[in-house]
Amino acid sequence: MRKNFAFLIAAGSLVLAMILSGVLFSRAAVPAPGPSGYHVIKTVSIPGDEGWDYLNVDSAARRVYISHGSHVVVMNADTYAIEGDVPDTQGVHGIALAPDLGRGFVSAGRANTAVIFDLSSLKTLATVKTDANPDAIVYDRVTKRVFTLNGRGQNTTAISGADGTVAGALALGGKPEFAVADGQGSIYVNIEDKNELVQFDAQKLTETHRWPLAPCKSPSGLSMDLKNRRLFSVCDEKVMAVVNADTGAVVATPAICDGPDASAFDPSSGYAFASCGDGHLTVVHEDSPDKFSVVENVPTKRSARTMGLDLKTHNIFLPSAEFDAPPAGERRGKMKPGSFAIVVVGK
Repeated sequence: MRKNFAFLIAAGSLVLAMILSGVLFSRAAVPAPGPSGYHVIKTVSIPGDEGWDYLNVDSAARRVYISHGSHVVVMNADTYAIEGDVPDTQGVHGIALAPDLGRGFVSAGRANTAVIFDLSSLKTLATVKTDANPDAIVYDRVTKRVFTLNGRGQNTTAISGADGTVAGALALGGKPEFAVADGQGSIYVNIEDKNELVQFDAQKLTETHRWPLAPCKSPSGLSMDLKNRRLFSVCDEKVMAVVNADTGAVVATPAICDGPDASAFDPSSGYAFASCGDGHLTVVHEDSPDKFSVVENVPTKRSARTMGLDLKTHNIFLPSAEFDAPPAGERRGKMKPGSFAIVVVGK
């Protein structure tokens, strides 16, 4: 009887151990995500043959703001109809939106200004002088300031979103590319020519941290997972640098498409995106804050380097155009007339 009882205890312990090991194994072996389902669902022709840079999606107001050389085209995010235009934004690079203030802001790179416009009427309200070649532009809800990232000025100009006054400037020690606000009073900026990431205090206009991004080279687009405090810098040589926003540590370097210029993150799906001039959109899944899996490279269109993410529909808008063969010694030929279009990628 004692032997049988001891046997039952031993057998029960073995079964329990197997169950526990199975649970632990199942937790450790998180399956890789399946295909994202993203594909090109629409190509929308946009009149005009000027160049472009960034675009921005107002998911609540259902508008897409598209930089287009000397003006900003405003397109309906659902019908793709052109709803309006913000004129005289010479050399426009980026558009920042402040729905809480009812205002939008445009970086006019050739004019060395920021253009402030009304989100309802699209009428220009003011023009603010910045330093040389304002490129990216970002709005911080905490301080209610707008920051232009000035390429040749190698600094940022802080502008009051409410009245357009210049609050100050901060040297960035290199050529700034894209920037994001973390919702806690900090701005993060990719420094393209130094392969660095700078964090600064949006209120005090003081540098908080400066971190190397190795192995990332020439970082351009930048986005953020606000909840998990992870930054996504897209870089040359097919690298995305995932950075801990509190420590500056590069926690992952998933491989991406070639020639990236924009990054986006969708908190509802855990997808980080990189858009590239080689005609692909890389989809990376956040398995955990420090583990990332490349899901796929979705074919888009060559030259579609920048993008805007609609957080409501999860569609992605990518401007593109077709070009003639480049002359000897040049990187790009002339844009083909009538070829400028927005490629819409969705599920």
